[in-house]
Amino acid sequence: MANNRGIALLITLSIITLLVATTLELHRRVRSALLASDSDKGRFILGQITTSGIHAGMAMLVKDKAESDIDSIQEDWADKETIDALLLDLPFENGAPAVTISDELGKIQVNALVKFPGGREFNEAQRNMWEHFLNLAISPMERTEDTEPTAIINSIKDWLDSGDDDATTGLSGAESDYYMDLEEAYPSRNGPLAHLGELGMIKGITPELFQGAGGVPGIGKYMTVFGISEAADNQFTFKGRININTADHPVIAAILPVEHEFLAQAIFEYREELSDDKFIHDLSGTAWYKNAPGCSDVDIDPGLIMNTSDTFRITSEAAFADMKMTISAVVQRVRIEKTGQWYCKILSWQEK
Repeated sequence: MANNRGIALLITLSIITLLVATTLELHRRVRSALLASDSDKGRFILGQITTSGIHAGMAMLVKDKAESDIDSIQEDWADKETIDALLLDLPFENGAPAVTISDELGKIQVNALVKFPGGREFNEAQRNMWEHFLNLAISPMERTEDTEPTAIINSIKDWLDSGDDDATTGLSGAESDYYMDLEEAYPSRNGPLAHLGELGMIKGITPELFQGAGGVPGIGKYMTVFGISEAADNQFTFKGRININTADHPVIAAILPVEHEFLAQAIFEYREELSDDKFIHDLSGTAWYKNAPGCSDVDIDPGLIMNTSDTFRITSEAAFADMKMTISAVVQRVRIEKTGQWYCKILSWQEK
């Protein structure tokens, strides 16, 4: 009889242990489900906030197109305080996003280095600008056989051009046979770059050169793969003209004649000069830079510059419930032929 009571006790304890373990597991799963639900809800809310920021930026760019024939750092879309004030007027229940807008065509268009649609020859004006830019960006003390400016330019040309044979550009270019011999092999693009990250795959462009190091920005900050335009017979080209009204200091230096690159700062500051919180210099036309101090005798190749753009990068950031989200979208203003109205077409969308 005692043995039966002992067995019953063991069975009871086993059942209780099993029930406790099951209860704890169910509790864990329910808690995980609730946490996942909260996380999903938070990400959904963040997605709504950041996406609204992108659309607010697009609306601002469309409004700007109706009011101005040029694009410059003097306009509302380029002013962070004006953008913030606009966003405060919108009904965001969980906080407004932080939005910035930049001109994608104030940068060097990588794909314009080669003449498209043919895609076999250098665009000479672009090659000269690239050489100037890289000579300023790469210290002579840091150069190797592969990272010397001419070598990098030749390798970029071989990556872009439509030929893929033994006829590499100069003595330092690189076609697919070079890349296929690497430990992590891949072929050459032999066409326009699809995304900027490809630039870091090209011979001679080290991570430090592309991304920057020691607080010094890399060349990637001043580059873009956008800027495509239609050529004859429904083919495409990259004109490579840079908006001098929005270009950053290193890009301005690159488009100036070699002996005048030191005037880039004067041009950069001239655009931003204020009086009573108002810009005082007219940036119409493409020769206004001659009015900057010391620039009256400077001549920039007119084939390298413009004063307008329809391709912009909008970045929208938001935080909610200990989570953060950033959306970066490249948009292009496009005109509807039938109505004459403008809208923003999304070319690229990155979320993180």
